[in-house]
Amino acid sequence: MAPSFDDGNSLFNFVVRDGNGVKGMVDSGLSTVPQAYMQPPIERIDKDRARKHGHPPIDLSKLGGPEHDEVAKQIVRAAENLGFFQVVNHGVPVDLLESLKDTAHDFFSLPAEKKAVYRDDVSPTPLVNYGTSFVPQKEKALEWKDYISMQYTNDAEALQHWPEEIRDVSLEYLRTSMSMVRKLLQVLLENLGVKPEDSMIDVLVDKKMVNMNYYPTCPNSDLTVGVGRHSDMGTLTILLQDGIGGLYVKIEDDSEFGKKGEWVEIPPVPSALVINVGDMVQVLSNGKYKSAEHRVRTTRTKSRVSIPIFTMPNATAKIAPLPEVVEKDGNTLYKEFVLADYMKNFFSNAHDGKKSLDFAKINSA
Repeated sequence: MAPSFDDGNSLFNFVVRDGNGVKGMVDSGLSTVPQAYMQPPIERIDKDRARKHGHPPIDLSKLGGPEHDEVAKQIVRAAENLGFFQVVNHGVPVDLLESLKDTAHDFFSLPAEKKAVYRDDVSPTPLVNYGTSFVPQKEKALEWKDYISMQYTNDAEALQHWPEEIRDVSLEYLRTSMSMVRKLLQVLLENLGVKPEDSMIDVLVDKKMVNMNYYPTCPNSDLTVGVGRHSDMGTLTILLQDGIGGLYVKIEDDSEFGKKGEWVEIPPVPSALVINVGDMVQVLSNGKYKSAEHRVRTTRTKSRVSIPIFTMPNATAKIAPLPEVVEKDGNTLYKEFVLADYMKNFFSNAHDGKKSLDFAKINSA
């Protein structure tokens, strides 16, 4: 029997500690959103007022051909202004993308006890973590999301430790995406005046993680968020959306993409992947490229899945603006830091826009 979700402690124990997740709460017959999930009005997403991002996806098959320079400009422009863009002809098979979405739905439909074995405090491996929201212990209002997170070290460990229900398709997604990631980083770094060696790109994508996110149907979707305002802390994120949509990006400065402070929806495009610039790229570029502040809404009609791949440097790597960029700019906006310290700060706080980048900023005072 499900507990009373009006009681905060009972809800927290059922959803978070016992690993039932938001899905378990919804499956119990929930008809209204519990108080713990109600976002303050300023954080709620008005989907009817948001403008859709109208730029077509970038065709990556043209890189290396006669139109290489034009495609490179499109990538750079999006990274400088929005921090988000969509790509097609990216090298990841379309049937694999469809299989990923189906597999994610199947996994989250498993009995709670099959998923809860990977909860943070009991998981048999540090490579796999099943959870809900972002930092439930720190959040004033919880996020309407469950997830499974799988860190990649090598194929053998992934095959051994990742959940067998999602292991093979997730590993293939990662394998087939990395060539695209390397091409995109090459374009972005060359635009900064850096001639990137393979070893440099290896450092930037040394750590990889595949997540499956599940956003159950929500009876009062206008009161909740699937994910709160944040930027991703890594290098580049590759995101597969399903056809439902609900991803919103904040425009940092007036540009061709819209007005400063405006939220635009990134609509799903069949066979496309979404590319998201992370905090580390903003730091390396000395602020030239923008990590994108984004958030996700919920829906009351159908459950939604998304499958991101996060790439980032190794935790022991030292990160700082690239010397070539600092020399050209004549100043530096960010201090040097060890990524592990940045990560500790990032994962110790609830989502709060791009506040995580304050850790790396050089104080102007």
